[in-house]
Amino acid sequence: MANIRAHVGRFMARHAPSRDEVLESRLLRPFGSRIRQSDLWRFTRRSVPRGVAVGLFIGIFLMVPGLQIIGAALASVPFRGNIPIAAAMTFLSNPATTPFFIIAAINLGNRLGYHADIAAYQELWRSSAGVGRWTAWLLSDAAPALVSGLALIALALALVGYLVSLVGWRLWVARKWRTRGYRADCVVGEVEELK
Repeated sequence: MANIRAHVGRFMARHAPSRDEVLESRLLRPFGSRIRQSDLWRFTRRSVPRGVAVGLFIGIFLMVPGLQIIGAALASVPFRGNIPIAAAMTFLSNPATTPFFIIAAINLGNRLGYHADIAAYQELWRSSAGVGRWTAWLLSDAAPALVSGLALIALALALVGYLVSLVGWRLWVARKWRTRGYRADCVVGEVEELK
């Protein structure tokens, strides 16, 4: 586990943009001072769960790969969520998981009363259809089913992610405090032995 953590850390150090690089982005420059607030970049008990929720919602609902991170960063500002966490959470929807989210969203949208033909979606996927055929399919009755299904799935996952990260944060802090208490007890015991 430590080996994986070290590998991921080295990968992030090499490839992740720095805070200054993100802030100098052409798309984020207009938001200047608001995004530069340190609260949006600090890992606190309030900002981390908010960042998780925002990132999961935007990552699932907005299925455009380049816009997900920017959308999560911008949506983190009014919710005061952690921007790096929100950006990282958008990676839950990736090329491997996107078809599953789309099929689940269409099924959920169909249950809500819309009509989208999953067989047509699967045929478009298998045949590597062009943008025109995808657009025609989306402009049919499939778009309301897909959008409503994605919105509900994104909202549910954002809520679950918020609660899990909130509980996880509290457990992590409690473990740190117990470790500090154990260390303090050890130091007090050693000092008493020296007397």
